[in-house]
Amino acid sequence: MTKTSTIPWKPFSDKHKAYIKNALKCQMSVAEGAIRSGKTIDNCIIAAAYLEKCRDQIHLASGSTMANAKLNIGVCNGFGLENLFRGRCRWGKYRDNEALFIKTQTGEKVVLFAGGGKSDSYKRILGNSYGLWIATEINEHYDSEDSRGSFVKVAFGRQLAAQDPLVLWDLNPCSPRNPIYSNYIDLYKETYAGGYNYEKFTLTDNLSISAERKAQIMAQYNVNSVWYRRDILGERCVAEGLIYQQFADDPNKYRGELKDHKDVQHIKIGVDFGGNRSNHAFVATGTADFNKLVVLASRSIPAPGTDVDKLIALFIQFAQYVEKAYGEITGVYCDSEEQTIINTIRAKTGYPIYNAIKGSILDRIRFTDLMLSTNRIVVLPDNDALIAGLADARWDTKHDDTRLDDGTSDIDVLDAFEYSVEHDISLYEGWFAS
Repeated sequence: MTKTSTIPWKPFSDKHKAYIKNALKCQMSVAEGAIRSGKTIDNCIIAAAYLEKCRDQIHLASGSTMANAKLNIGVCNGFGLENLFRGRCRWGKYRDNEALFIKTQTGEKVVLFAGGGKSDSYKRILGNSYGLWIATEINEHYDSEDSRGSFVKVAFGRQLAAQDPLVLWDLNPCSPRNPIYSNYIDLYKETYAGGYNYEKFTLTDNLSISAERKAQIMAQYNVNSVWYRRDILGERCVAEGLIYQQFADDPNKYRGELKDHKDVQHIKIGVDFGGNRSNHAFVATGTADFNKLVVLASRSIPAPGTDVDKLIALFIQFAQYVEKAYGEITGVYCDSEEQTIINTIRAKTGYPIYNAIKGSILDRIRFTDLMLSTNRIVVLPDNDALIAGLADARWDTKHDDTRLDDGTSDIDVLDAFEYSVEHDISLYEGWFAS
């Protein structure tokens, strides 16, 4: 008996149907809007229809990182390209690039997956001509005035020889001053010659999510935060003022005691190394069930006057204190810029030590805001450093969506805190990818 695996489709709203239908007649489509609004799924469907019939063989799928591209476009919660072409595709390598090889009605197609978030990311996409360019979180891709080093401009340039060029972008809203709007998305509404399709989606446009579940998602946000306006309402808005206003208003709300050590497992330490004008920082966190996060202890140490030997001694002292008080340390995540110090700590301690992911600062901030808004962070008494860091954290009003780093607040302790949790962010209840 042969069993067929099917994709569990739900109804599409009229807005989604119109966006997909219009995209099949245009050379460029942009889906902007709230998280979980279905915009990436739309683009995957459009890409699949295009790949069946197009004449070009090589295509590009990009995200802020390659892993992000594979997760959001390749997998896409079971609605990505590997699912849409199930039984007709395989993962492999194409000239040292991660690729999905797809059998279509018009021959084999190769979709290369690449990260576009760094200043040298463009190097991975040179040497090929692409028919399709599908990009997720396009605002997280590196762009600059120099067309030779901008991932966005290089990707466009790689399509010049395409027989059937197609561009599909999605993004969550960001600051309306972000150049991705003025240089591309809004500009192209008026100037793009090959047919341009744009749509803004909100959470309510996704009919596959029940009204009850939507209410639960919305309840996990601080309605006064920039993240509520962007993630739920799908609005472009400027981030300004205190980042964690609710914490700054009442830090004591988040203070607590640990009644049972079973409430903390998966103990991680984040380490940020400072420079001439900043601090070294250590933060230990733990959780039992990836629902509530417990901040066990934090330290902020002025970098000037603290040599490497002293810094390592202070770290060992901190780690031993955490281990004695709370249990086994399952991972230490360090700022990857200081490999010599990291190797010395590894040799002297035997702790499992890794490089921090150092992912998108906005995603790290968004996660912390979500946990604070839902009262799922407990800060134990030995945390003066982190309490001050959270209460003082501000947006930089001169640079959109940037955390202020002028010495008036301790962002190093925030980095260390984020390093301790970012490997596990996707495991926490209520954390939704775009």
